[in-house]
Amino acid sequence: MHAFTRAALAATAAVAFAAPIPAEAQQSRISITTGGTGGVYYPLGGGMANILSTYVPGMQATAEVTGGSVDNLKLIGQGKSEVAFTMVDAAWDGYKGNDKFKDHAVPARTLMVLYPNRMQVVTIDGSGINKLADLKGKRVSTGSAGSGTEIMALRVLEAVGIDPKKDLRIERLGAAESVNAMKDRKIDAFFWVGGVPTAAVTDLAATPGIKIKLLDHSEAITGMNAKYGPLYVKGIIPANSYSGQDKPVENVDVWNILVANEKMTNEMAYQIVKTLMEKKPELVAVHKEATNIDIKYQAVGSPLPWHPGAKKYFEEQGVKFPN
Repeated sequence: MHAFTRAALAATAAVAFAAPIPAEAQQSRISITTGGTGGVYYPLGGGMANILSTYVPGMQATAEVTGGSVDNLKLIGQGKSEVAFTMVDAAWDGYKGNDKFKDHAVPARTLMVLYPNRMQVVTIDGSGINKLADLKGKRVSTGSAGSGTEIMALRVLEAVGIDPKKDLRIERLGAAESVNAMKDRKIDAFFWVGGVPTAAVTDLAATPGIKIKLLDHSEAITGMNAKYGPLYVKGIIPANSYSGQDKPVENVDVWNILVANEKMTNEMAYQIVKTLMEKKPELVAVHKEATNIDIKYQAVGSPLPWHPGAKKYFEEQGVKFPN
């Protein structure tokens, strides 16, 4: 039996044979909205769901596949999801009612700061693409519709003076779909924002006859922050993060956060955050990006207001939030 299945059965058994549980606890079924199957959100969300179902009495959590940050925020706003993964730029738009959220601002509140999402602009040897300007005239995926990747990709292109509608032949594919299209030579490059390594990119790099190339794109940061606020920071994807990637790449980083609707009870928010932080080693076993979930980033990684229950837990751990 698969380890995940065993753990899920154990969680069900633990709930079934626990001491009597208050009525409100028995009703604690929560949906964690994540992203596509080729990224980091989904496996990490699955790990979180397993941990919460195992260790929080009466809670049954499930991880859902979605289009990513934008979809997740809309589901939070509609009350169709309790917990969601999102990049802070998409979350800021949702909270402020900007862009794709202009009709409905999202009452999202930060539960915890997760890890830095790294923009990855991926191509392969033989494509003729060595820098962002070389994307002009090429077939490029800017991320799946409704994803944080799409928002950030369009902002990178805008900052360096590339008009995607005029200068590129655009596809809107997720990570796994982009990799398949690249293998079939249906696209020349793709944007992806996720943890490193991302499973789909690892798969591409390991494909016989293909040598991947990641493009430097930190030149976009100044323009992005000038227009959209101080959301983006320069990062480095180390050499050999993927097979055949023989030099480090300067990239754009943006933080990932976990959010909830402001209506979530303080007790539930507190228990979710406390349990996930205390069981961090189990998250790291699911995906190594979880090693970057750290107390020291909580006060600086999110521009959104904090959920009072989550804030209470971190203040108990010594985090000092700016006023």
